[in-house]
Amino acid sequence: MTLEEIHGQEPVPAGHDWMQGAGKALHELLVSAQRRGCLTAGVYESAKLMNVDPDNVAFCVLATDEEDEGDIALQIHFTLIQAFCCENDIDIVRVNDVAKLAAIVGPSEESGEPRDLHCILITNPNEDGWKDPALEKLNSFCEESRNVNDWVPNITLPE
Repeated sequence: MTLEEIHGQEPVPAGHDWMQGAGKALHELLVSAQRRGCLTAGVYESAKLMNVDPDNVAFCVLATDEEDEGDIALQIHFTLIQAFCCENDIDIVRVNDVAKLAAIVGPSEESGEPRDLHCILITNPNEDGWKDPALEKLNSFCEESRNVNDWVPNITLPE
């Protein structure tokens, strides 16, 4: 008998396909959100938005590279953002490749400069909510991960 069976939980589907599906869904969500103007990038910009209008945030992505692992200030910001997301029922994932995120999201539209992609928020464009199949897939992925006590799952973006 497995631990999941004892607690009445379904085990998270094992295998590369399940993780790859989450990565593809995240890619689709980022592209769609940017097209709709529902994407906020940057640790400070995200913190400001969550402070002003947390009910409008639909999803959160935290991203790091190997060189970011030693950045204590960034890790403190991540801890605070994660706590805020958990408190406000906002699904959250981690990505370990800022370069892939930059390739998907691209530079800032205003200045053309590279932007801070360590935290990305997806917001609802209006009061009716946003029904995006990729967002629904990611919400299911996060819920299944929480069932096995993985509160901030890691996602690998597709090549």
